[in-house]
Amino acid sequence: MAETFDILNINTSLVKGLAKEGIITPTEVQKAAIPKALKNIDIIVQSETGTGKTLAYLIPLFEKINASSREMQALILVPTHELAIQVHRQAELLADNSGIKIMSAPIIGNVNIDRQIEKLKERPHIIVGSTGRILELIKKKKISAHTIKTIIIDEADRLTDKNNLEGVKAVIKTTLKERQILMYSASIGQSTLNAAQDIMKEPEFIKQENNIALPQTIEHTYFLCDRRDKIEVLRKLIRIINPQKAIVFINKSEEAELTAAKLQYHGIKADCIHGANIKKDRKKTMDMFRSGKICVLIASDIAARGLDIEGVTHVFNLDLPQDLKGYLHRTGRTGRNGNSGAALSIVSDAEIKLIKSYEKAFDIKIEYREMFKGKIVEKEKNPVRKDSGADLDKK
Repeated sequence: MAETFDILNINTSLVKGLAKEGIITPTEVQKAAIPKALKNIDIIVQSETGTGKTLAYLIPLFEKINASSREMQALILVPTHELAIQVHRQAELLADNSGIKIMSAPIIGNVNIDRQIEKLKERPHIIVGSTGRILELIKKKKISAHTIKTIIIDEADRLTDKNNLEGVKAVIKTTLKERQILMYSASIGQSTLNAAQDIMKEPEFIKQENNIALPQTIEHTYFLCDRRDKIEVLRKLIRIINPQKAIVFINKSEEAELTAAKLQYHGIKADCIHGANIKKDRKKTMDMFRSGKICVLIASDIAARGLDIEGVTHVFNLDLPQDLKGYLHRTGRTGRNGNSGAALSIVSDAEIKLIKSYEKAFDIKIEYREMFKGKIVEKEKNPVRKDSGADLDKK
């Protein structure tokens, strides 16, 4: 019988709130990190993307925050706008589902600062955001650093690099020495460990190894075209396949709406999620995707972080992830629970080497395919492309 969150001795309301999201069993990193975080010691947690690190720090944070006290009690430092919004939404969802009245606020750069100041007047318990804007608001005395008891550094490998470390240190220096600092990251290098020694108190290192394998039920294929023709090739593939439920992954969030709009123009039921979505729009899109009212969801890896959607039949890579594990995590969203699935990558000449690296890393075969007369057909193993992939479908 699978273990439940009850084994971690956390608030029953949190256990019930997680269950409403369909989260019943803690992941390995959650089982390892949550008890340590609750002991109020500094910890460094290394665990791969997709293993539940966000809840591994939000759950103990919800346990420790005094919800009845209207004061700022935690900072969550993140490197990107998108991740700030994602973490904030997860905190909101956990608060709503558990009934624990903990408030969160996203504080990020390149956004109207006056609106953020207005939001801070509500005294949110958790502030999620970028170091630059948070430090700016601390200096303006809009964030009361002296009440901060916990600082979480998410994607610590990025926030402790040479471009970000000084900003992180500056934020930490504004808080009291009794604070707890927790670092979480998919990769922890020596430079991150060195930085940790400067800003943390005898941190305990938790490294969680996760052997994530691709389901054998996934068929892997790729299609070759010029970069400028990728959306057109995607459109034709969707027309041929008519997927029941598909996720299209892109690398740049700013291209999500453009991709969705081009598919919608051709009558395809598509929509997108990205970092700038407001809560109600994102929820509406996800509800429509889950219910089948839209069949194609366009998302970046960060925008899709934390999503666990049943019944995804196809995954399309409109852009290829540079990180090998990115391919693993994307394609692993289909072919679940013994069901068949398909991962299709739309590839430019410069990206073929990435296809080869995925094959080698995961011991899989990614077959080359083309479109011809409205069908997907097998072609030569080592294609030499003369024409654009957008012209291969001779309908």
